[in-house]
Amino acid sequence: MTAEGSGPLDAPEGNVHGGPAGAGADLGARRESGRTGRRRGGRGGGEELRVPEAEFTSYYGRPILKAPVWKWDIAAYLFTGGLAAGSSLLAAGGQLTRRPALRRAGRATALAAVSASTVFLIRDLGRPARFHHMLRVAKPTSPMSMGTWILSAFGPAAGVAAIAEAAGVLPRRGLLGLARRALPPVGHAAGLLAAGTAPALATYTGVLLADTAVPSWHEAYPELPVIFAGSALASGAAVGLLGAPPSQAGPARRMAVAGAALELYGAHRVETRLGLLSEPYRLGRPGRLLRAGRLLTAAGVAGALLGRRSRVVSAWSGTALLAASVATRFGIFYGGVASARDPRYTVVPQRERVDARRTSMDLPPDPADPPAV
Repeated sequence: MTAEGSGPLDAPEGNVHGGPAGAGADLGARRESGRTGRRRGGRGGGEELRVPEAEFTSYYGRPILKAPVWKWDIAAYLFTGGLAAGSSLLAAGGQLTRRPALRRAGRATALAAVSASTVFLIRDLGRPARFHHMLRVAKPTSPMSMGTWILSAFGPAAGVAAIAEAAGVLPRRGLLGLARRALPPVGHAAGLLAAGTAPALATYTGVLLADTAVPSWHEAYPELPVIFAGSALASGAAVGLLGAPPSQAGPARRMAVAGAALELYGAHRVETRLGLLSEPYRLGRPGRLLRAGRLLTAAGVAGALLGRRSRVVSAWSGTALLAASVATRFGIFYGGVASARDPRYTVVPQRERVDARRTSMDLPPDPADPPAV
């Protein structure tokens, strides 16, 4: 994913504090205040005045931050990457506990999801060569660079593991017979390798979003990886509930409970801990998506636990968990975009941090603050 679209806009030519005389609006915000005063002199000496509510503006009405240029395909990439990670973990669980239906469903879904992730990523980059160019450098301090390498390690391993499932249809003699015998152990190793890289694949996108200047993403840096990890586990569990008989779906049910707990905890934190920056996650389209995600997650887990013997209820629960994961990823994505477009979410937290720092250092009030009337 390209990181452009998260930096500040260049200031227009002219005076940086307000543009040319009589042209630009103030950068920032006039503070909201409930202070009142009395008009001095004249017959209206007792008339009460109220300071108007704050109006948040920026240079010539432009946003302070340039909103991300990412579109829906990046939100979809967030979902498919988590689905691939969760499915590979499910497949490894089925492999280690000798549940072949879980293993097959997880491996096939992991390959399909990581293939879709690659398509979405290349759509964002513009042309496939850019993905190749990103592999020229490994930069541990860059979530984007590390994500490219994680995806490159996970994809081939998931592919080999999925191809190994076709060993049973090959003839028993000749070169194909040799491949029939070699594929299962190779697929076993590849499946474990994919599962080993799955936690990084599931969480690096949360780190990537938090590494931008988008206010509601940046401030949620402790929670986003938790939400994405939980969402990945829940979506992987959904694959098991959909693709395996109830007798083999025990690990999927446990994954659903663990994933739902992480996802609901993280989503609650971003909606309550961030103060003003939690607002974009509660209002408008992001708020509706995240509320739908919570309801679907709760319904999916309830169905997974109560419908242990019913294939229909298990499939319904898996569908609900998949839909919940989609809603959560898109809700987080659109919440960050909304916070970048409104200058209030940039100005007010900055002002609050400055005020808190001045108070802790016992400094006099900022002379730029509006005087008491």
